[in-house]
Amino acid sequence: MELDNVMLSRMLTSMTLAFHIIFATIGVGIPVMISIAEFVGIKKNNNHFLLLARRWARGFTITVAVGVVTGTCIGLQLSMLWPSFMKVAGQVISLPLFMETFAFFFEAIFLGIYLYTWDRFKNKWLHWLLTIPVMIGSSASALFITTVNAFMNTPQGFELKNGKAVNIDPIAAMLNPSTPSKVFHVLTSSYMTSAVLLAAITSFAILRGKRSIYYRSALRLTMICSLVFSLGTALAGDVSAKFLAEVQPEKLAAAEWHFETESNADLILFGTIDENNQIHHAIRLPGMLSFLAGSSFDKKVIGLDDFPKDETPPLWIHYMFDLMVAIGSFVIVLSLVYLIAWRAKKFSEWFKPILWGIAAAGPLSVLAIEFGWIYAEVGRQPWILRGYMKVADAATTGQGVGLTFIIFAILYFILAILTCVVLVRMFKNKPAEAELEKRFNH
Repeated sequence: MELDNVMLSRMLTSMTLAFHIIFATIGVGIPVMISIAEFVGIKKNNNHFLLLARRWARGFTITVAVGVVTGTCIGLQLSMLWPSFMKVAGQVISLPLFMETFAFFFEAIFLGIYLYTWDRFKNKWLHWLLTIPVMIGSSASALFITTVNAFMNTPQGFELKNGKAVNIDPIAAMLNPSTPSKVFHVLTSSYMTSAVLLAAITSFAILRGKRSIYYRSALRLTMICSLVFSLGTALAGDVSAKFLAEVQPEKLAAAEWHFETESNADLILFGTIDENNQIHHAIRLPGMLSFLAGSSFDKKVIGLDDFPKDETPPLWIHYMFDLMVAIGSFVIVLSLVYLIAWRAKKFSEWFKPILWGIAAAGPLSVLAIEFGWIYAEVGRQPWILRGYMKVADAATTGQGVGLTFIIFAILYFILAILTCVVLVRMFKNKPAEAELEKRFNH
């Protein structure tokens, strides 16, 4: 494969987004978990949950800082690597890009107030109220940036004349057909991933011998949230599939290796495909693709054969879709098993296979986010702006992209190491039990 400017630009953008999306996801979901923990702590007058909120907020500040750096890198790379795209779409999407920045500042201001006003209110509910603007800011930031991605999939709100965007309506561009399903999916998956990550950290701590009531409370809360948010993510995925069947049928068809337009279409899970598009070793669910696409086995699903060969996504995105769905399903089942076991008291809450499953679910949920993002972006190929501009026509023709890739790769490696080191040192040799005793029982 020749590493021309188009490929190098794609590689650099992919690397940046793959790194940033981890911190962006945490940035959206963790404020919700902090708010829930503090709410439960105040409601039940339970100091364990209040300490949970405090410690989660402390670690959250580090991920916010890294997210700012990587988010800035994305903004720079849009103009540096994709100048033709920004020339056409820059004015159209400038409003949500500005609003995303505003939402972040809104979140950051209230996060700072929240962090520095612990124990300063006689009425604890006043401090909890500060989590609301933090949640609004973080979720709004995700909403606005997701509208930009949605616009790239179903562009509207402008006309293209002589290579320039005219008659621009930025509100119509933001409220494009993809926006509702994409925003719904991004928010629910961010909440789910954050809950599962926190559950995984708690589970790992328990497996290492930390079995106090603090960790038991943390695991129960995070697993309840994991179940609720994973079910919400499944619903969002169903909404997205039905949307794709109507508006972006080529993306759904590529994900499901569906070539011939037909009703009662089978859902294909995993398997392999040869050069003649013959599928082998796959699990077939009869009629389920039609049901997924339209809640009816009689739903006609458009196949890839109905599209020009040069306008269809690569078939390997099938695996991205399947892995994303498989991990989401695993989290739902695991959450149910844990909560049923806890409620039924049939076996110990420290039942090791469940705990190891929860510990594994954390990194798996992050991988699901990555797989989902890859499916969403590569599934739009070859378009950078669907129906208007292809990726090959949008990349920079300037020199130095390869060197820039190396520089950013080193930057992200250093940031990843520093983030892990700082987070570990922040909590190492500072057990929750000791902090609980110091803060609430002095």
